[in-house]
Amino acid sequence: MTSRSCPCGLPEPYESCCGRYHRGAAAAPTAEALMRSRYCAFVRGQAEYLLRTWHPRTRPARLELDPTMRWTGLEVVETTGGSAFHTTGTVTFRASYRGGVLHERSRFERVDGAWVYVDGDFLP
Repeated sequence: MTSRSCPCGLPEPYESCCGRYHRGAAAAPTAEALMRSRYCAFVRGQAEYLLRTWHPRTRPARLELDPTMRWTGLEVVETTGGSAFHTTGTVTFRASYRGGVLHERSRFERVDGAWVYVDGDFLP
């Protein structure tokens, strides 16, 4: 990843990658795109985007991010469903941070046509 590429791991600049979703200029077209944009929101400390893209059924009332957390990379391991032709999907990923790795299988659903994060299972 170059200093100009998006934190989500794709080679595009932030503004034309996850930045457009964060600004509300576009909606993530797939569950994987939403998961990448949510990782990027954690990197950039954008709790409001995380809450906005969380399923209303499972969304917390508020979200406080740890400003000392340093995310260092994202690896998408597997996706199931989650395309324009699906209503549900999963994304399994490893998100590295200074001092460890978060390994999760996240579940996503469409609500009013938009992908949202439902919940996830932590994996070993």
